[in-house]
Parts: sequence; structure tokens; C-alpha cells
Amino acid sequence: MSKLTDVPKRILIGRALRSDRLGETLLPKRVALPVFASDPLSSVAYAPGEVLLVLSIAGLSAYHFSPWIAVAVVVLMFTVVASYRQNVHAYPSGGGDYEVATTNLGPRAGLTVASALLVDYVLTVAVSISAGIENLGSAIPFVVENKVACAVGVIVLLTLMNLRGVRESGTLFAIPTYVFVAGVFLMIAWGAFRGVVLGDDMRAPTADFEIKPEHPGLAGFALVFLLLRAFSSGCAALTGVEAISNGVPGFRKPKSRNAATTLAMMGLLAVTMFCGIIALAAATDVRMAENPGRDLVHNGVPLGPGYVQDPVISQVAEAVFGHGSFLFVILAAATALVLFLAANTAYNGFPLLGSILAQDRYLPRQLHTRGDRLAFSNGIVLLAGAAVLLVWIYGADSTRLIQLYIVGVFVSFTLSQTGMVRHWNRLLGAEKDPAARRRVVRARAINAFGAFFTGLVLVVVLLTKFTHGAWVALLGMCIFYATMTAIRRHYDRVAEEIAAPDAPSEDTVRPSRVHSVVLVSKVHRPALRALAYAKLMRSDTLEALSVNVDAEETRALREEWERRGIDVPLKVLDSPYREVTRPVIEYVKSLRAQSPRDVVSVIIPEYVVGHWYEHFLHNQSALRLKGRLLFTPGVMVTSVPYQLESSEAAKLRARRRQNWSAPGSVRRGPAERAKDTSPRT
Repeated sequence: MSKLTDVPKRILIGRALRSDRLGETLLPKRVALPVFASDPLSSVAYAPGEVLLVLSIAGLSAYHFSPWIAVAVVVLMFTVVASYRQNVHAYPSGGGDYEVATTNLGPRAGLTVASALLVDYVLTVAVSISAGIENLGSAIPFVVENKVACAVGVIVLLTLMNLRGVRESGTLFAIPTYVFVAGVFLMIAWGAFRGVVLGDDMRAPTADFEIKPEHPGLAGFALVFLLLRAFSSGCAALTGVEAISNGVPGFRKPKSRNAATTLAMMGLLAVTMFCGIIALAAATDVRMAENPGRDLVHNGVPLGPGYVQDPVISQVAEAVFGHGSFLFVILAAATALVLFLAANTAYNGFPLLGSILAQDRYLPRQLHTRGDRLAFSNGIVLLAGAAVLLVWIYGADSTRLIQLYIVGVFVSFTLSQTGMVRHWNRLLGAEKDPAARRRVVRARAINAFGAFFTGLVLVVVLLTKFTHGAWVALLGMCIFYATMTAIRRHYDRVAEEIAAPDAPSEDTVRPSRVHSVVLVSKVHRPALRALAYAKLMRSDTLEALSVNVDAEETRALREEWERRGIDVPLKVLDSPYREVTRPVIEYVKSLRAQSPRDVVSVIIPEYVVGHWYEHFLHNQSALRLKGRLLFTPGVMVTSVPYQLESSEAAKLRARRRQNWSAPGSVRRGPAERAKDTSPRT
């Protein structure tokens, strides 16, 4: 099995890295920005469109509210960024919202935050990949026709890239992210120059369309509700902000300062791009509709179901740069690519959070260990599997998936900022220095406003999106919460059960006697080796045990036993139904029933084979017996291996693979070993 899995593994994810090279995978700010902030940066590709889609329900007249919604999103973004800058300074260990809530509000609040973040990370991958597939599909029809398969393929590709390690994936993702950011800023600057200085009339491809409102003449509470729903859709621009506070350990030193600087850069870039696209969309008369084939009308005729609605950013780029121009093509390609790479925020946040939760015994311990490339491989694979399932269920439809979005992140925002307020209150109680107290009071005010504002937005999101799919995200949070609670309860119960007692117990008292049983089917080398080993154990009683499945074979076994004069008594169990496992189990239980203070040692000879397919041809009865005997108290199971020739050949192949040089290794030179100062044995 090693030969079958090791070589493809090395090809896909690269050579294993030593633990002492972990510091080499830490990220500088220029790489950390696209790694941890690609989600909020790329959200400007779909967040403005989501605002206009909701406003279109009331018709074109509601579009004039879009700048005010953008202002509200900007205020919220700056509030969240300022609040999280306090988080990364106060809690640099990487627990982020989970650690803040657990420390200050208790384990239940922490587990609620963790559940919300895990759901949000999975949705980040599903939404980003689906949105990228839809953007790419406008140019390549094959992608639209097979968008589920294409989305799954992109998720698999991103998973492999992240399994290669944080630094390698970050370097790969940095270039398209920076190209996208530069392209959007160039579009905003050139559009402003053309509109303000040159006075050009820039028109989007949908500028001549009319919108047929689903609910014309909305006023009063209905209009307010619509605006709140549009605002909650625009809040998609904030998803992923918390990933930086969770990923502080991935930064180079000084970790907290670098993380805080990256947060500020991310907030400034995201806000500028979001506002610029909203402004250009209004200036170029972009038209969007939730059902474009029915609600978009040209010359009094609906466009029909065959019409494909381009995203807002594509329409604005076409109006500013011109359709088919070089800059238009570059920005379109960078937008599609960065939407794929936006999922990388979750690929870095989910495994880190999973590792912390596993360390706290809320998730399986395998999520806490690093893989060959010093990445949390198990967490990466788990995230990919959950995202693939979600993409398959929702058909890679970003419009349906985005309705599930945002809820989880605002749950974590609100509880985290509330926890920070309690953190500063605790510090104020012990701080006496006036200057330090002023800093703490200022930080508390920032977090208090953040808690109030994000809590208000959470209520708005729940009210406006619950029936549109947010209930699925809440259900996912409840499932994660219940699962993690059950895992923690199991680990606590096992820890209590296996804790070493202070007083002597049956586990520390020496057994009265040891009764050894060697299982044999024939007199061959493995059986003789097992008998020799059993004699070495100096048990109180020793016997060989066989099951009579075939009368002729049993008779031959007895004759061979007597002919060789083996000085170990042979006991044969009858099995009228030709079973092997049950008679042995019942016999062992009878020995325990006769002498409860005795220990029964069952010794099983096994073959060691060299090829994976040989496992299906040998040792099946031994595996079944061991599996059943493990559940029998007071029974010890010992395997005595016998190496077949194929296993020796396998050892030689493994030794050759160990000494094998990869193509190019002569040019690169051998791996450095001088740093390995561990003592040799």
C-alpha cells in the first residue's frame, strides 16, 4: 500500500518537510494579504450586484438608494476592522473569535462562535467557487453546462495547492489577487477621469433596458424592509474579515502588528473598491434583476429565459474600458480567477480553527496534527469534502448559496466584540496607570460600538434572510454545536475512565495466573514460531487451540502433532456449523468465568505479506478474532508475525525508494542535513 500511495502523494503535494522548518512557512504581509484577505477583496465582484438585485424588486426608482446602502456597508466595514485590530493585539495566539468568546463569555459562547465560523468557512468555499464558475461560464459555455463538475474540479485543485503548504499556495495566489485589485482601481480611476474630466457618456450594456418591478410602489415598512434586505446582501463584502484574527500564528514576527496592518490594508482596499463599483454602476446605468429573463425589458419585450445576465463588475468594465479591449479581458480573467482563489481564506482559517478546537477536545485529535507539508492536512480535506457536498446539493448556484451566507460571520462578530468589552472591563479593574487606562477605555469604546452595530446587523440579516435560506446556515450551526459537544463529552468520559487511580486497583494488582492459548490450524513455521514465543513467556498454563472445521484436516493435525512430539497440549474445539471465531470466543470466556482473576493471553500467528492484494488472501480469520477478543475483558491478544518472502522483497523496494533521487535533484543538490542536530542512536 505504501508504494501505491506514497509516490502519487509526493507528486501531488511535494516532499515532506521537517518540523523544524515550520518557521519557513510563515507569511510576510505582502503574501498574507492575498492569503487571508482574498475573500473580502474578491467579494466586490458580487456584493454590489446583490444590492442591486434586491433593489430591483421595487423597480428602477429604488436604485437611488444604493449609495446610501454603500455608505452603511462602509461604516460597518470600518467598525469591524477597527474592532478586530483590538482582537489581534489582545489575543495573538490565533484563536480569534473562538478564543475571545470562550475566555470572556464562557465555553458555550465559544462553541457557538466556532460553529458559526465553521459553517461560514464552508460557505465561503462554495459561494466563491460557484461565483467564479458563473463568471467564467459567461465566456466558456462548457463551464455553464457542467458547472457542478467544474466547481468540484476547482475545489479539488485548490485543496491540492493548499496541501502543498501555506507559503507555496500564498505565493501562487498573490499574483492574480494583486492583478485584480490593480485592475479594479484602474477601472475606478479611468472611469472617474472619463466621466468627470472628459465628460464622456459611459453606458453599460444593460443601460437601455427597463426593469419590471415585482412589487411596484413600495412605501413605508415594506420599503424599509427591502432596504434592510439590500443592506444585508451588501454585507457579503465583510465575510472573511475574521480570518486574519484566526490566522495570526501564520504571520511573521511581530505577528500582532503585522496582522493588524494587514487588516487595515484589507479594509481600505475593500471599501474603496466596493464604493467605486457602486458609483460606476450608477453612472453607467447598470440594470440587474433577480429574474432577468422576465423582469428585464427591452423595447417593451422581456429578454426571455435565454438571456445571460453579466455581473455588475463586468458591465462596468465594459462601459469604462470598452467591450473586448485588452484591459477588459485582463480584468474579466482576474475577476474569475480571484473568485476561485477567494476560497483560500477559508482554506487557511478552517484548518487553524479546527486545530484549536481539536486541542480543546471539541473535534477529533487528528485535526490538530500537521501533515507532510506542515499544513493541517486533515482540516483542509474535511473543508473540501463539506464544500463539495454543498456545491452538489445547490447545483453550484451562487444566488441560492449566498442566501445562506453572512449569518454565521455576524454571529461570531457580535459575540467576539461583546467578549472584548468584558476583556477590557477586566483589565480596567486591575489597571492603575492613567495613560494605560485611557488606551483601554478607547479600545473598549471601539469594541462596544462594534458589538452594538454587528448585533443590530445580525438581527437585520436574520429577519430579512431567514426564509430565503438563512435557516439552513442556522441548522448547520446547530449540527456543528451538537457534534462538538458530543465529542467533548466523549473525550472527557474516556479521560475520566482511564485516569490512573491513586489507590491500588485491578489494573495495578498482579493477576493470579496467566493462561496462554496459541491458535493453530496446521503445523507449519508460523505456528512453531508462535509456540516457541509462548514458551518464552513462562505462563502458568499453556495450550494450543484448534477448531474442528474439517474432520480430515483435524485428524492430520493431531497425527502431525503426535509425530513431532510437541510438548504443548493440543485442544480441539468442535464446530458443527463450521465457524472459527465463535467457538474460540466462547472457550476464552469460559476460562475467564472459571478464574476471574486470571489473565488469558491469546497468541495468534500471522503472515506478513509484501503486496497489498495479498492481505485479502491471508489473515482474515485472525483479524476477525482480534476484533472480537478486544471486547472481552481480561484477555490479552498477541500477534506473532512470520515474514513471507514477498515481505522481504517489499523491504528491499522500500530501501530503494528511500535512496531514489528525484529528477533534478542532482542539479539542485541533496537536501540539507547539516541542520539536523538530533542525536543518532
